[in-house]
Amino acid sequence: MPYAGGPQQQYPQEPQYQQDPQYAQGRQYPQDPQYPQDPQYQQQYVQQGQYPDQQQGYAPQQPHQGAQQQVYQQQPQQPVYDGQGQGWDTGQVQAQPQAQYAAVPQADPYLGADPYAQQPVGGYPGEAPDLYGTPEAYPPPQPPGRRHLVTEQEAEPEYADETAEAADEAAATAPSPADDGDDSETPGGGGRRGRSKDKKPKGRNGAACLIAAVVIIGVLGGGGYYGLDYIKSKFSTGEDYAGEGEGSVTIDIPKGTGMGEMGRILKAHGVVKSADAFVAAAKANPKGGAIQAGSYTMKEHMSGKAAVDLMVGGAGVNALDVIPGWKTSQVYKAIDERLKLKEGTTKDVATKEAKNLGLPDWAANKDLKDPLEGFLYPARYDLSKDATPQSMLKQMVAKSNEAYESADVKGQASKLGLSSPLQLITVASLVQAEGKYQHDFDKISRVVYNRLKPGNTETYGLLDFDSTVNYMRGQSTLDVGSVNDLRKLDDPYNTYKIKGLPPGPIGSPGPDALKSAINPATGPWYYFVSVNENETLFAVTNEEHNRNRQKYEEERKKEGQ
Repeated sequence: MPYAGGPQQQYPQEPQYQQDPQYAQGRQYPQDPQYPQDPQYQQQYVQQGQYPDQQQGYAPQQPHQGAQQQVYQQQPQQPVYDGQGQGWDTGQVQAQPQAQYAAVPQADPYLGADPYAQQPVGGYPGEAPDLYGTPEAYPPPQPPGRRHLVTEQEAEPEYADETAEAADEAAATAPSPADDGDDSETPGGGGRRGRSKDKKPKGRNGAACLIAAVVIIGVLGGGGYYGLDYIKSKFSTGEDYAGEGEGSVTIDIPKGTGMGEMGRILKAHGVVKSADAFVAAAKANPKGGAIQAGSYTMKEHMSGKAAVDLMVGGAGVNALDVIPGWKTSQVYKAIDERLKLKEGTTKDVATKEAKNLGLPDWAANKDLKDPLEGFLYPARYDLSKDATPQSMLKQMVAKSNEAYESADVKGQASKLGLSSPLQLITVASLVQAEGKYQHDFDKISRVVYNRLKPGNTETYGLLDFDSTVNYMRGQSTLDVGSVNDLRKLDDPYNTYKIKGLPPGPIGSPGPDALKSAINPATGPWYYFVSVNENETLFAVTNEEHNRNRQKYEEERKKEGQ
């Protein structure tokens, strides 16, 4: 109970609320319990066993400016604290020390008469205990001549960082160049917050300074290292060979490889002398950033520029390009040639390992001439040093599975009225084979679906495509023979005799042909013929188609001249 009348618990005083002599000159205000108590004030009333009555909501008032000025005028001398809690020694004999307090006004225009104005103030031997003598005490107050108010912004946290405290101690003990070591200007020896420079610094402060110095040196050293590395990367081209190189070496560049790592791979294989030389040459080449991952056939001891030029131009690329429309027979032959294998090697592997190459379960049909047809997806495939026919075929099948799954061939086949995804791939292969130009793909796809309608009276469900006959015969020609002769051939791929689609694809459809097979144009066409590169004529009836064929024959005669 703060106002019960009994002795109160004393709390340590914060430095900014320490007793100020200018408040002790005969004017005492009641202190709110939330503020520290004046030592003399405490002594007087603790001995009496009670505090003066305080009104609720009463707040301590600051002395008026006039009173402060009067106090300072009575102390022209620089006071010095004697260090023993006995008051201020001005260097002169003061016969009447109380006189300096007598001039403080006894009444406040806002509060009226001050009941505490005549109370003596402690600070003389025997009248009050030394509140600054314990280790836990705060430093004694500054003399009036050196006192200044500390704002919240200026006040330091009591628990300061150890490094800052070490710096304070060093500043207190070391003389500055300006005063030649004279610390008479600052009470307490020039230390911050009145610390005495005779006080021995704590042992841990030296360690803190050492740690701070090590951290600073580490930061500066690391910054210098990385700064030097940055400058080298920007302006150094590194060691380099001269010339186009010699010999032959195969290099594999994985996907996602950056330019620096690419240079290190080339250096490790003896192609370039340093990665920096390669990176600098790539930056100097306008197309240097277009170098792609893959397998390259390079030379040893090439200059960075020669290596970049070879990789940018594609001459050193060690890869196999599968072209849209290629049949499996064409792919097998290309693999044999690129891997320097005996002709027929890859075909034998495909025949024996077809079930182990990753084909989807819906790709099976007993009448298929080659189960891999339509699943060796058109793309570029890297030929690494350890490439084999089986590894190459697996890559191609995996690529086709990825493309077909992305296109949702299962769902799209059902929407189009087809019995399986394999039939949709077969339509795409027909569009690829019959369509000479990509801009005709959508209409040719519509012709396929129109001819498959069993109720049509133009072809009666027959496709009548020369491309299927060529596939059946293993050839590629415009002259497949007369229609009457073709209708006599008994083969599931002979669309002049069988109705509907052939058992499976007749080649590898590209992404454009697949897209057109899924999204055919809308139209009544049953026939088409490509007159030239820019013109394909579509017809609804056979009579109209015969007229278009006449134009086609005339165009061929012009080209023959």
